[in-house]
Amino acid sequence: MSARQSGKPPRSPGEVPKASWTKVLKRTVKEFKRDELTDRAAGLTYYGILALFPALLVLVALLGIAGESATRTVLDNIQKLAPGAARDVITNAVTQLQSSGGTSSVLAIVGLLGALWSASGYVAAFIRASNVVYDIPEGRPAWKVLPVRVGLTLVLMILACVSALIVVLTGGIARQLGTALGIGDTALTVWSIAKWPVLVVLVTIMLAILYWAAPNAKNRGFKFVSLGSLLALIIWLLASAGFAFYVANFGSYNKTYGTLAGVIIFLVWLWITNLAILLGLEFDAEMARERAVVAGHPTDQEPYVEPRDTRKWTDEDRRGMGTAEPREDGTVQTGRAGQTGKAGDTGGADDAERP
Repeated sequence: MSARQSGKPPRSPGEVPKASWTKVLKRTVKEFKRDELTDRAAGLTYYGILALFPALLVLVALLGIAGESATRTVLDNIQKLAPGAARDVITNAVTQLQSSGGTSSVLAIVGLLGALWSASGYVAAFIRASNVVYDIPEGRPAWKVLPVRVGLTLVLMILACVSALIVVLTGGIARQLGTALGIGDTALTVWSIAKWPVLVVLVTIMLAILYWAAPNAKNRGFKFVSLGSLLALIIWLLASAGFAFYVANFGSYNKTYGTLAGVIIFLVWLWITNLAILLGLEFDAEMARERAVVAGHPTDQEPYVEPRDTRKWTDEDRRGMGTAEPREDGTVQTGRAGQTGKAGDTGGADDAERP
């Protein structure tokens, strides 16, 4: 019995009909344009820039403790991940911060507080974008969304620090650590190869957490790897490589922007990164829609996923979502025939939450 016949949504990608994959891809491209995600990626780039330099303060403080070899290792690995001009911007920023003086502890505290505030602004902007992607208004009250915003920021920052540590643990630093732990050269060779797949897994998990926690939409539950996060990572790697090749061989940024070329290239690269992240989110949203459609939900009827919370919805929001005011028993009639949900018993930042 198929999922449509049973009235239940597919539980795994293997249960999704083959014809549905083409529909999902087409709708992903269509909705990406309709949701104006290129503009929202630009907004995320702005918040990313705000978070970048406080994060560099923390990095400089940690590198000051680890030594000059650690600094060189980090910058060498950044070269493998970013276009040359983007690497130059980060390298110059790190060098200037190191030469500005100050103790590592002070830099770490100031940088950590600044990075936390700025990164939470990025998360808030992503929450707003994710609600647009899922075509669902923000319904969570401020007291409920603020812990989500801060908690999500902290989790992502911790995983980012772990990722940075993985990048640092190579070459001479890894050899010194291996000597201290009694690990042979063979294990270090294996680690030098395995660290990149581990880094890919960590980044994919970061995206999966962001995709799961940000929208005011009940998904099937958290999974460490989602199809959208994998798609975002693949597109980002390909786009970064393609952009780096274009800049190195065909771009005329130096002629057009002069000394600002490196900054412009870095901003474009960050914008491409956020485009990939939002495209992965859109794919996950359209996959959720397709699962509902396969189970019998009308294709164009909203919402196609249950909201986490509806307490902040206005009358206009409820009319747009096809819901009524809460009944006496505390439930609301949703846009899907025969379904009811508890008013406000499910889990963004609204416009008032913007930093």
